[in-house]
Amino acid sequence: MSIILNIETATPVCSIVLTDNDQMLSLRETSEKNSHSQVVTVFIDEMLKDCGLSPNDLDAVAVSKGPGSYTGLRIGVSTAKGICYALGKPLISVGTLKAMALGMSLKFRNPETLPVLFAPMIDARRMEVYTALYDQNLIAVKDVYAAIVDKDTFSDFIENHIICFAGDGAAKCRETLNHPNFRLLDDFTASAAYMKDFSAEKFKAGQFEDTAYFEPFYLKDFVAGAPSVKGLK
Repeated sequence: MSIILNIETATPVCSIVLTDNDQMLSLRETSEKNSHSQVVTVFIDEMLKDCGLSPNDLDAVAVSKGPGSYTGLRIGVSTAKGICYALGKPLISVGTLKAMALGMSLKFRNPETLPVLFAPMIDARRMEVYTALYDQNLIAVKDVYAAIVDKDTFSDFIENHIICFAGDGAAKCRETLNHPNFRLLDDFTASAAYMKDFSAEKFKAGQFEDTAYFEPFYLKDFVAGAPSVKGLK
């Protein structure tokens, strides 16, 4: 028995899952986007109470490490680290895109003969996304990177594979990725539910992060927008 709190805040949806090993005990997810700071600790408190558990019953805390929203990642990681510090529990990190690829593999059904690659996409700026390519065994055939989506995106793979893309960065690619071997998985969002298998595996293997020094995987440096100052022309 290992009670693990899984926190996913890398995208606009805040998602929290409480698990026993890899079995889900409770799930909370937002319908309102980018409300992580308002709901993350509320969700955790509600789930523990609903399951008749206290914070001390946790065996570990797992957090989605990115890439993704700078603010969302900061909220998730700071929440996870705070709990780990306060309770003396180990910290586990799970790659956001790989967890998304697992979720995509559970939802996508391919009736065709070509092998499938999964391309989870997280919105960055304009036509840029954070993405990677995973095969059906969730092995990365193209590592995580920031991509400017154009007609040549994944050109090395598209002729011999079905490429399924999904996530909050995928919709803006609908018109650009128009090769007949592309498939858009609609209505897919990142979820802490897709973290649980990875966090349970890492817990069993004792693969923990150094809580003091762990930082999210931003992939790109944060660039703040220019502040708006009223009255200046």
